[in-house]
Amino acid sequence: MANQPTPLMPHATASWLVDHTALSFTQIADFCGLHILEVQAMADDLASAKYTGRDPVHSGELTHEEIERGQQDPDYSLKMQKAPVDVSRTKGPRYTPVSKRQDKPDGIAWILRNHSEISDAQIGRLIGTTRNTINAIRDRSHWNIANIQPKDPVTLGLCSQRELDAAVAKAAKRVAANEPAEETEVEAVETVAPRDDKQELIAELRREREEATKAAAHAAQEAEAEAWLEAKRASEENGGAEPEQGS
Repeated sequence: MANQPTPLMPHATASWLVDHTALSFTQIADFCGLHILEVQAMADDLASAKYTGRDPVHSGELTHEEIERGQQDPDYSLKMQKAPVDVSRTKGPRYTPVSKRQDKPDGIAWILRNHSEISDAQIGRLIGTTRNTINAIRDRSHWNIANIQPKDPVTLGLCSQRELDAAVAKAAKRVAANEPAEETEVEAVETVAPRDDKQELIAELRREREEATKAAAHAAQEAEAEAWLEAKRASEENGGAEPEQGS
């Protein structure tokens, strides 16, 4: 039936129906959305690829009763019992074909060496890897570190030149935005430092002045006491009256 969906895995489903049912090649081809010659090639074992059969009854796409109806009537068109669920990727690292996955460490090493400004999150999205792998390559604790050779991820086919350029530009913009703040902080420290030194110098001079004043007062008191004692001795020697302190 032209309007109904096809099985999730048409070729594998057709292969199973050829091996396990007496449905006609036309019925199988129509249900799976294939050309009848493809089904014929599967039946004759002439197909260019070998498919592992997929049971449509187990997946809920067909029932035994529906298959039985088709076997009894060669003109009967099989009806899809349960449409397959569309398969879509969830959020996560970029998908990399199996044939290229062994090249990921080389691409990561190249970015770490040539564009250290790119964040780990950007590398993860660009290459399709994890922070653990990136950190392992950065600190050389990766299990295969001896065989990792930095290679351009664009050349390796892990990302496009446009994607790499965009990541570099974004990282450079982020770094540039952070630099003025750092310079301002340094300038603030340099500005505050002299002010702190001046305050400390003023405080030290004030302490020295206070100590000098205290020392002068103490010396004056001692000189006054010494003069009084001398006057007392002189008075005693002369048999006169005791001098008054502070006179």
